[in-house]
Parts: sequence; structure tokens; C-alpha cells
Amino acid sequence: MRLPLILLGMITVASLAGPVIAYLMGADPAAVDLLDRFAGPSAAHPLGTDELGRDTLLRLLEGGRVSLTIGIAAALAAAAVGTAVGLTAGYLGGWTDRVLMRFADGVIALPLLPLLIVLAALDLNKVGVPHVIADSPAISLIRIVVLAVLVGWTTAARLVRGATLVTRSRDFVRAARSLGAGVPHILWRHILPNVMAPLVVATTLSVGDIILLESVLSFLGLGVQPPLASWGSMLSNAEELITSSPLLAIYPGAMIFLTVIACNLLGDALLQRFDPRDPVRV
Repeated sequence: MRLPLILLGMITVASLAGPVIAYLMGADPAAVDLLDRFAGPSAAHPLGTDELGRDTLLRLLEGGRVSLTIGIAAALAAAAVGTAVGLTAGYLGGWTDRVLMRFADGVIALPLLPLLIVLAALDLNKVGVPHVIADSPAISLIRIVVLAVLVGWTTAARLVRGATLVTRSRDFVRAARSLGAGVPHILWRHILPNVMAPLVVATTLSVGDIILLESVLSFLGLGVQPPLASWGSMLSNAEELITSSPLLAIYPGAMIFLTVIACNLLGDALLQRFDPRDPVRV
């Protein structure tokens, strides 16, 4: 667990320290200098500059903040929604369980990428969203988080439901019920702590999946929009420059690869820590 934690921690700390590094360098990651395009590494620009003369290192750190924010926020939100659905379905059972799980099955059966492309390309101004919100710079980031939650809650829901079905029949839950404890109290105090292990593992693994999802949408031009930067949008900008300036694609691609690998390794390590007898169960 130590190696993925160190790697993920270094990436996170470096990304969060981007504004401080920009201040120390006396540079602006959004500053355009057309006279200094495609410059190689130097003291002023440790990783060179991009097609608009912007500092590649600072853009990489800014993209890291955006990509990690999307991945963590969407993973936590999807886990919260899935937990609520899974607890309700698993504890109440009956028709409630059947309706919620069939709805989850329907979401899983949807063609994911075409659906996300359609929803990401939807003009918010035409669906009643106020212009102040629809035209804000951060709306593309919020949109990706919402889309990731809409399609990503099902994993947490099914895991929590399964664990709840097992836990609700245990003696301490029966004792709490016989003493008159209400359903919210039983779910919060007795069942939820016992389903956290698979939930934490699934949430950790989903961070990498959501970063990949954001990268795909941004690569297609439907993700994070300027002036915000993300690793996916940097890859998209470097698509036509892959032969002349391959490093502009290698840098964000490497960061996506390392971050996703670190999340997956951390998830596997947590899985083995919580249940060493079953290292392949998810």
C-alpha cells in the first residue's frame, strides 16, 4: 500500500502546489506568448512551452488539480448516492429492493460512451438552465461530475445492498430492532459501519475510472472547456502535434497513466487489507 500512496500523494501535493510554484516562477499558466511557442526545457520553462507559448509544467499542474477534483468529487458523490440506494434496497427488501435494483440494472445496460457524449454535448441554455450558470467557466467541470455520478452510482449500490442483506440478519441488528431502534438509527449506527470496507475499495478504484472518463470526454472536446485545463484537454490539444511535439502528449498521458495505476494499486491493497482471505473479490 505504501508505494501507491506515496505516488498518489506526490501527484496530489504537486498539483495543489501549482499556484505556489507559479508564483515562485513568476509565471502565469494561462499567459500566452506566441513568440515562444514549442520551446524546449529551460530554466524559465522546465518542461518547455505548448502551442500557445504557455508553460507546460504549470499547465500540467493545473490540469492535475482539475482532473483530481473531478475524480475525487464524482467518486465520493457516486458512493453517497449508491450507499443510500443500496442500504434502502438491502434493508427494506421486497418490492423496494426489486424496483431499485431493476432501475440500477437499467442504468448499467445503457450504452455508456454514446450516452455520455450526447449528455455532454447538450446545450444547457436550451433546457432551462440560467445563462449565468450555463455560461460559467466551471460548468463543464460540474457537468462531468454530474454525468459520472449518474452512471457510476450503481457499483456502490450493488456492493452495499449485498453487504446489507448479510448484515441485517445478524444478532446485533436483531437486538437493536427488538429494543425499538428506528430504521434510520439501525442503518446509520449498525449496518453502515459494517459495509464500509467494500465501499471504500470501490470508491478508490472508481477515482481512476472517472479520471479516464474525463480524459476521454475532454479528448473528444466535450469535457473541460477553456480557460480551465485538464490532462484530457491537454491531450486533445496535442493530438495534431504528436509528430512535431510528442512531449506535449506524453506529459499529460503519463500523468493520467500514473494516477490511474496508483488508484488501482491502492484499491487492490485496501481490498487485501480488509479481506486478506479473498484478494480478488471486488
